[in-house]
Amino acid sequence: MRIKDVAREAGVSTATVSHVINKTRFVSEEIRERVLRAVERCNYYPNAHARSLASGRSQILGLLISDISNPFFPELVKSIETAASESGYEVLLSNTNYDVDRTSSFVRRMIERKVAGVALMTSELNVALIDELARRHVSVVFLDLGAPGVRMSNIAVNYEVGIEEAMRHLVALGHQKIAYIGGPEHLRSAAKRREAFGDYVSKHLRDAPPPSVYVGDFKLDGGRRAAWEMLAVGEMPTAIVAANDMMSLGAMRELRAAGVSIPRDVSIIGFDDIAFAALAEPPLTTICLPRVELGRRAVEALLATIEHPEQEGVEIRLPTYLVIRNSTGPARTAPTKKAVHHKVKTEGKESARRPPSSRTKKLN
Repeated sequence: MRIKDVAREAGVSTATVSHVINKTRFVSEEIRERVLRAVERCNYYPNAHARSLASGRSQILGLLISDISNPFFPELVKSIETAASESGYEVLLSNTNYDVDRTSSFVRRMIERKVAGVALMTSELNVALIDELARRHVSVVFLDLGAPGVRMSNIAVNYEVGIEEAMRHLVALGHQKIAYIGGPEHLRSAAKRREAFGDYVSKHLRDAPPPSVYVGDFKLDGGRRAAWEMLAVGEMPTAIVAANDMMSLGAMRELRAAGVSIPRDVSIIGFDDIAFAALAEPPLTTICLPRVELGRRAVEALLATIEHPEQEGVEIRLPTYLVIRNSTGPARTAPTKKAVHHKVKTEGKESARRPPSSRTKKLN
């Protein structure tokens, strides 16, 4: 079936059919319903590519994420796809794997596909990419990147509130010797989380031992490496805060393999509240970054500037909060020391080799 067949069936012009399908001009409700019924009877499927060529934009939203293997991101993708679908949009997904070159390539492809807007849910971005999207009149929503502008909105995650709740929880349990496992130092999200941790320590734990800070990779192995180095020192902290749940789970796995009891010997707090956090053994205390709300508000911000291109974007403040489970408990009174040469499990096999080192420093 062709568009003229739909027009004949509805008793209108092909231009009217096009306006109804593409929502490019006001059409009375009676005519709109007549056209939509004709579309259904004729089993007509509009050519999406042709529509995008004609209108200069598609009904597609681009979405960039950092690591599809991290359960945080599939949950976020689901939220964004659901919100987009409810408004008649599809989602074109790209996984950057924390690679700046891949990010640049994916943005160029999305521009070529004439996406209506792009949700940049990743930290590995440069200003030139944002400028290029703006020059092409593509609506953008980004995560913790900068100030909003025309067709540009920013979602600012309030890391400070969640991390302060986590630290107050640990201090109330008697913890003073607290270690921190951070993410890659070049990522804004990792830097902001570490800054929030450091601010709390400098304000409220001035008399406590300076915390050891380990540089991880937001993956299980980053947590395992940090835990191995803690064990190698010979005297454990009483509590660990990690910049995401994956590193928390990796650290828990390594510590338990060495005979460290959680939370009796060491308390652990993660960040994100992925689904696996509640299924860990013990269930992980973590700071929740609400992904359903993040996805919904990202799509709302995009659609607002897509429908009103002259409109300034907005800054959306997204709260975080502590979810207390069983991986935190009272601080031990005596130091825990474990042997350095414990066995490390890798991919289901045991190995006595030390994992690649993370970088460790004291936070002054």
